Amino acid sequence: MFGNLLLSYVILILLFHIITMLKKYILIILILTPLWSQNTKLHNLFYDHYAIGINGDTIQMANFKGKNLLIVNVASKCGYTSQYKELQELYEKYESNLEILGFPSNDFLWQEPGTNSEIKLFCQLNYGVTFHMFEKIHVKGKKKHPIYKWLSNDNENGWNNKTPSWNFYKYLINANGELINVFPSKINPLDSSITNLIYSSELKTN
Repeated sequence: MFGNLLLSYVILILLFHIITMLKKYILIILILTPLWSQNTKLHNLFYDHYAIGINGDTIQMANFKGKNLLIVNVASKCGYTSQYKELQELYEKYESNLEILGFPSNDFLWQEPGTNSEIKLFCQLNYGVTFHMFEKIHVKGKKKHPIYKWLSNDNENGWNNKTPSWNFYKYLINANGELINVFPSKINPLDSSITNLIYSSELKTN
């Protein structure tokens, strides 16, 4: 009789300790889960977006998973328009690990007045552009495209609030969909501050 009572007591103590440990683990999980979910949402949110290509086709950003992305707002009548040449060279050099997304915009002193067809022809004839070009959009203001809202809102991208201050402003996103750097218009696409990041990322993926 005494032996059975002792065994029951020991079992109850063990159960108590197990339940106490489980409560601690559950509490830790409840604390960490929102942080993990928020971080996962942040990293994946960019890939939820899409844009209309310059030919009128819908292009999902999820198509670019696993590649670095250089996103540039471009214009045909800007002092930086010649950067199309360097953007094409950059694309050809790192094509296996890089996509360049060009977004024409008329937001800065109306320096992109052309239609999508005119912009496409201009890029092909003058610079032989083969990287992705999209339809003309707004990159600032109330009509800002959702992709540019993501790029310039730290609540969405995690750290950056800078919107383009002029044409050929550049955003670099890594292969995990994380915004890792922002470059003003004056920074040439072939500048080492850009190529070093792309090259180091390329080494990690190979």
